[in-house]
Amino acid sequence: MSTKFGHHPWTVQELVAGVDKGSVRLPDIQRPFVWPNAKVRDLIDSMYRGYPVGELMFWANKDGEHTKAIGHGAKTQDASMQVVDGQQRLTSLYAVVKGLEVWREDYSRERIALSFNPLTSRFEVPTPAFLRSAEWVPDITAVFQDPIQARYDYLDRLRKDDKRTVDSALERQVEVSMQRLAKLQDYSFQVVQIKEEVSRETVADIFVRINSEGVALSAADFILTWLSVFWEEGRSDLEVWARNSRFTPSEVTQILGEKTAWSPHNPYMSFDPGQILRVSVAVGLRRAKLADAYNFLRGRDPRSREIDASKREAALADLKAGHSQALKPLHWDEFLKVLERAGFRSRDMITSKNTILYSYALWIIGRTDFGVPVDELREVMARWFFMSQITGRYTNSPETRMQEDLNRLDGLASGAEFVKVLNEQIDAAVPEDWWRVTLIDGLNTSSGGAPAYVAYIAALNILDADVLLATSKVKDWINPRRAVKGIERHHLFPRDYLVTELGLKDNKKINQVANYALVEWSDNITISNQPPKNYWPQEVDDKNIEEKRRVRQEEWHALPDGWISLGYDEFLHQRRRLMANVIHEGFKRLTDPNYEPDLTRPDVAPTVEVLALPTFEHLVTSGVIPVGTLLTPVDPDRPTIAEVTEDGYIKVGEHLCETVDRAAKEDQADVESGWNYWQAHLDGRDEPVVLADLRQQGAAHQ
Repeated sequence: MSTKFGHHPWTVQELVAGVDKGSVRLPDIQRPFVWPNAKVRDLIDSMYRGYPVGELMFWANKDGEHTKAIGHGAKTQDASMQVVDGQQRLTSLYAVVKGLEVWREDYSRERIALSFNPLTSRFEVPTPAFLRSAEWVPDITAVFQDPIQARYDYLDRLRKDDKRTVDSALERQVEVSMQRLAKLQDYSFQVVQIKEEVSRETVADIFVRINSEGVALSAADFILTWLSVFWEEGRSDLEVWARNSRFTPSEVTQILGEKTAWSPHNPYMSFDPGQILRVSVAVGLRRAKLADAYNFLRGRDPRSREIDASKREAALADLKAGHSQALKPLHWDEFLKVLERAGFRSRDMITSKNTILYSYALWIIGRTDFGVPVDELREVMARWFFMSQITGRYTNSPETRMQEDLNRLDGLASGAEFVKVLNEQIDAAVPEDWWRVTLIDGLNTSSGGAPAYVAYIAALNILDADVLLATSKVKDWINPRRAVKGIERHHLFPRDYLVTELGLKDNKKINQVANYALVEWSDNITISNQPPKNYWPQEVDDKNIEEKRRVRQEEWHALPDGWISLGYDEFLHQRRRLMANVIHEGFKRLTDPNYEPDLTRPDVAPTVEVLALPTFEHLVTSGVIPVGTLLTPVDPDRPTIAEVTEDGYIKVGEHLCETVDRAAKEDQADVESGWNYWQAHLDGRDEPVVLADLRQQGAAHQ
């Protein structure tokens, strides 16, 4: 077996020079640098003391795709060495020696500075105290750039310090320490160099193994690492997109110092590279499961497990095609209009980022593969996005669901068929009884981020609704330009009134979303803690809103007829039903822009009521779910064990969660409903029972 690597010593000076000239290929400094400054300090301190700091690993590769390098200015040499392992250490050394800025994980720019005390041989991350002290060299970069001048400057500061006498012994001590620091550029690293003749597939395997050492990599991480070998430019594109999604074009221009005319910055989400990769994979490979996509990209035969280079190249070509479409500014800008058309206008309204990613992928496929006209595609995709958000289509097992959606497109021959398939899925997901039962149940929550409540706000935007008791529009307040004072969620039955007059103590009941209305902040202050029968007539009179408009506002904001005289429980019950109707009417407006919504309120509540589903707390107090019951996720791959407390809470780790939805979020689950996420292990039952089923059983016996 031929040796695939060799060992070679490289000094810090040679490493820095190699990066500076371009012969050593580090990933662009646009990629986030994850080491904290304290870890860089420890690296320099260990080197100063002569401690070993580990090997580096390079790949001897002169491929044209790997000629980009970090640093500033033109490179004088083509890259011949790509860093496989030791990226953070080499970036640290290069940034400290050269005094360069790095990107942080939040994509802010920072120059790594370390202070040094020659009298004690200590290194520290600079603080104002160190910077003011004459005993500290503020930034060791100055020592690497000109050690003699740095020593003169340091001694000059010491002489100006009245508390210290600078004699020959101290000067000698300073000179020894400063020279020792400057000579760190002669510190020798052992570099394992993978030979040029080693196949890319082997190098990719080494990359993955190195990067996954001690870390649980996601499927996206595996693909991104694989791209570092087979298509570094593509990975770099994803890094740039992710970074720029956090900034406006003018901010990118300011940060980079070069004119940037466009960025994917938007009011809904900022990306990480793995997220936009999902879109590229879905569009190019028609795959949603990234683990499958990774094996497909490698050209790995699922039966023989052998690598077929021709299949790998074909798969990479498909990925490149999807990548070019996913990162095309025109596609992204047009897709953002879909979200606005669907009534979603801010980051706070997005309950699942996967819904954005997968809807964007379907938008691109409909536009490029099936040629659906933009106007028609915008309408069907707005309905698709609204449906997906409100039903949590891509929150439970999102990859599986998206793969099903992609599979439905196989064999379609026209844009009309594409639109028909999407419309059929929309109708299947939200049939008529869904709006009357499931949606109303979804509004029985105190979470302002619940999909049903967010859909209600979206519907108000679609219907061009007024803010309650105002002439301004809801959609004008909910936009990327956040005002200092805008609209607020106001308790229609004020909190203090519910607590002091009605004796309510349960925050979940007080803060029900059905008790909230959107009002201007000034009105919220005026209303204060008065009961509705006191403040509402006065507010209506003061506002002098003509009756037709006032009635329309009451319909938009789902206020039951005569609501100020209703008991609190009856008010919540009737208002949830009316809110669900507003959502449904908004959705119908998405189907037909000319549709005139019917928001009229019934004079009398229907005699046949929807079966009320009990809360988790009720299930515990009624004994359906005994105190101490253990809960586990339905997904067998999640190892969490939660416990039901005597207060009707769910203990997840050290945290007490008041609802099943909150408990699911505490378990880092991106799901619409915790009722379908958790299962209870009950005594006397051989198999655990999903909480949603227990809830239905509890409703039947109320």
